[in-house]
Amino acid sequence: MANVIKDKSPGLAVSNRSIRIETVMDGVDCSLAEARGIGNDAYTHDSFLTLERDRLMSPTWTCIGVGSDVPEPGDIKPVEFIGFPLLMARAENGEVRVLHNVCSHRGVRLVEQAGHVKRVIVCPYHSWSYNLDGTLFSTPHIGGQGKHGCEGFDKEKHPLRRVRSVIWFDMVFINLSGDAPPFEDHIAPIAERWKHYDTSRFHHGGADSRWALELACNWKLAVENHNDAYHLPWVHPGLNSYSRFEDHYEIIGDDFYAGQGSNAYHPRRPENAPQLPRLPDIPNEWQGRSEYIAIFPNAIVGIHMDHYWSVWLEPVACNRTIERMNLYFVGDQPLAAEFDIVRKVVTAEWLQIWSEDQEIVERMQRGRNSPAFQGGVFSPALDAATHQLHRWYARRM
Repeated sequence: MANVIKDKSPGLAVSNRSIRIETVMDGVDCSLAEARGIGNDAYTHDSFLTLERDRLMSPTWTCIGVGSDVPEPGDIKPVEFIGFPLLMARAENGEVRVLHNVCSHRGVRLVEQAGHVKRVIVCPYHSWSYNLDGTLFSTPHIGGQGKHGCEGFDKEKHPLRRVRSVIWFDMVFINLSGDAPPFEDHIAPIAERWKHYDTSRFHHGGADSRWALELACNWKLAVENHNDAYHLPWVHPGLNSYSRFEDHYEIIGDDFYAGQGSNAYHPRRPENAPQLPRLPDIPNEWQGRSEYIAIFPNAIVGIHMDHYWSVWLEPVACNRTIERMNLYFVGDQPLAAEFDIVRKVVTAEWLQIWSEDQEIVERMQRGRNSPAFQGGVFSPALDAATHQLHRWYARRM
């Protein structure tokens, strides 16, 4: 049976028309020279976002935050996963756990704002409380006034439901369906490629090393743009002046990742400012190299000899995405006051680059409303990384 979505969006030339998923994906999973891009409806209709959650994101490993969002035991942060309420919590043993953010009693969303709890998470409805590992701790008056237990009720059977999760490059990845291959196996090709980068040596730069942008575009366009070095000379003339278009190369991974790299990473820092520490054992061929890989569906990591950054994309609607970046530096030294200006400059440089991209991705989103465009074509020489995302998407949808 064909997959059909009823389109009831207002203002369309043809209302209540049926959107056939097969038509949207037609011609995508072909060779680069022959392929068509994903059809417009996958970018402009919220019905697709729910399907993407269920077919693309839930069965694989998807990023929902960073461990630095909950730095200390007792820190908690609610997260929306395309309509599903989740909760990140750092337990007493330092482990970050992801739980369904819903009381097992009457389904109340437990936590509304990030914060800190001393020991337990308390439901605002009937004060049932849970330990940070999700176990049910107390059930006040469940058996009647003053009776906090009752016959036949086993607290061990009613914890907060845990979501399979792992941290890599400080990014919190979840597998909602619970049946994806082990993350170590999943990420192995990238881990091997970047085996010289010991993430345990990196530390988050603090409040001046993070930012978020709200993009008026579909999450896929943000990933596509990241994979595209073709636009450098026109959209990023400043970056292109020292990391030129011709210095970049495409990275085509094992189905689930793609990106680009540069052979001309030469960091520019303020005059008389201290130089950021570098990893001491990076091979010579990596000293001036940087790489930027998108891990489908929504995580992007950029590595350099003196820092790395991560970006995770939060899909909010078909035409709205929150882009969240965090920066990390080698060792504790860059966190000292004398490096404040350097950290701020690095953050400002990346924010400038991503802000330059914002107008372009939003204009692409507006262009997806045109019936004259139905996926477009690819440059056989320069669009392989973007095509990789489209093929991955089409095969799973």
